Amino acid sequence: MRNGIVMLVLVVGTVALLYSFLMSSPSDQTVAYSTFLDNVRKGEVAKVEQQDLRLTVTPRGSTATYAVIVPGVGFTNVFGDVDKAAEAGGIDPTTIVFAGKEASQTGQWISLLIGALLPVLLIGGFLFFMMRQAQGTNNQALSFGKSRARMFLGNKTVVTFSDVAGVDEAKTELQEVVEFLKYPEKFNTLGARIPRGVLLVGPPGTGKTLMARAVAGEAGVPFFSISGSEFVEMFVGVGASRVRDLFDQAKRNSPCIVFVDEIDAVGRQRGAGLGGSHDEREQTLNQILVEMDGFDTNTNVIVIAATNRPDVLDPALLRPGRFDRQVILDRPDMKGRVEILRVHTKGKPLDRAISIEDIARQSPGFSGADLANLVNEAAILAARRNKKLVGMSEFQEALERIVAGPERKSRVISDAEKLIIAYHEGGHAVVQRILPKCDPVAKVTIISRGMALGYTMALPQEDRYLQSKSEFEDKIAGMLGGNASERLVFGDTTTGASNDIEKATDLARRMVTEFGMSDRLGPLAFGKRDELVFLGREIGEQRNYSDDVARQIDEEVRSIMESAYARATEVLSAHRAKLDTLAEALVEKETLDADEFEALFSDLPPKEPLHGVVPKLADAAPEPTAQPA
Repeated sequence: MRNGIVMLVLVVGTVALLYSFLMSSPSDQTVAYSTFLDNVRKGEVAKVEQQDLRLTVTPRGSTATYAVIVPGVGFTNVFGDVDKAAEAGGIDPTTIVFAGKEASQTGQWISLLIGALLPVLLIGGFLFFMMRQAQGTNNQALSFGKSRARMFLGNKTVVTFSDVAGVDEAKTELQEVVEFLKYPEKFNTLGARIPRGVLLVGPPGTGKTLMARAVAGEAGVPFFSISGSEFVEMFVGVGASRVRDLFDQAKRNSPCIVFVDEIDAVGRQRGAGLGGSHDEREQTLNQILVEMDGFDTNTNVIVIAATNRPDVLDPALLRPGRFDRQVILDRPDMKGRVEILRVHTKGKPLDRAISIEDIARQSPGFSGADLANLVNEAAILAARRNKKLVGMSEFQEALERIVAGPERKSRVISDAEKLIIAYHEGGHAVVQRILPKCDPVAKVTIISRGMALGYTMALPQEDRYLQSKSEFEDKIAGMLGGNASERLVFGDTTTGASNDIEKATDLARRMVTEFGMSDRLGPLAFGKRDELVFLGREIGEQRNYSDDVARQIDEEVRSIMESAYARATEVLSAHRAKLDTLAEALVEKETLDADEFEALFSDLPPKEPLHGVVPKLADAAPEPTAQPA
């Protein structure tokens, strides 16, 4: 309220000052006060009109006027000055007409007050307002270095291990942390030391944050949550100050858990910053290192951090005594996906015909967040269709939307292009059906989705984590099946195979340079990827081989691609009739599911499932194979 009154006074005073200035501002014809008195002596003044400190003078024999500004120093008696000047010039003062003579003294008093006191009032009001603001923001200024962590009480945390599915090994590791927090004396009697930190590592969406909250819920202790980016500001020393304040709060509420999400924002390797080794981020990291394992080690505070980039973290963070344990949360397997889907579908009205196992089998490589999104998309589709229950058709549509993109019903495709797309997708499907090491075809369609004009979906029948050279060769042949089909049938190729060729070439080069699958070059790895740790991105490949080896690598990649293309062409030539039948069915029905597709190959023995090892490339999880046209 007081601040509003002060602001009102300042506004009114400013308006009054501006009004006084405008009213006293000179016109285009303004003369000095001394010049005006000289004109009075000469008898050239007929009329004088006063308004505050401004005189409007009318000369004799003229209607034009000019302005005179009365000096504002002291009380200037304009009329006494005029009388004296007229008498000095031998002019009768009564011949000069005065206007506003009675109010002149009052006007001068008001002008003096406005001119002298108003600036003082404005300055005083401004200083008073600034002091009030300083008092109001003093606490904010002092709390600038305070931690922004959000505290959740353990008895109010509703997330427990029962809400986390698909990561049984991680829950087993973290169960020991819960035991430490709930029954520390059991371990202290044996001389065991409570872990100082647990680093949760895994791809995005695998439930790292949810797992940390579940630990706090199981232990029933306070839980401090903060993001790594919330430590660092543009002001020097703020990050380190917030770290100190965070751990001070944690020690006062111990035993407790401090959760730092995306710790790579402040925990990147020191000395790799663009600003040298002495920057704000590194000061923050240094303070975290000291707080986690400094001289004060008798605290029951466990730090849980999450990141999907453990390779860029500073080695000092990862040593024992700081983050004692690294818990890996990978994408779930078949069993894990079933458990996650059951958690997310709990309480939702599902059709009795839905098979959670079938949905999990059709979503390899999906993380927990992906599966949650799948269930949500299916529920949205059911609501859009005004259904009371979520059916299998909604899950199938949601799965295709996530894998291949939304359906492009508005895209108009001519009959000629539709036939080309049908043969292209048919080429993928036939090659993948015939070659033994390719995954079974789950669906073939020429309906446009996302950026693809059509796609062939091949799904693994089981979770696999290794892949052999022969399986890579069959997979590349399947990728090139669309291009081989176009050339075989139409004698020409289209741009629809560009994405297939790009993926196949990249896989062939990785076979030679990363996986050591070249008989000519042997089990060697070529090239080392460089990256700026501070930027977190690969900026190129360092060549640690000669030009001659580079030429051999190119030749090997070409050999793999040409061999796979020849195999695809051979398969399609031998089964040309089935390719034609499949293309005609696609033109007519646009989409064939697994049963309709297998019916075309009823005269061949069923495709045997691959046993043992397969899909993951390097550290990637198996993903559905969608071949765009």
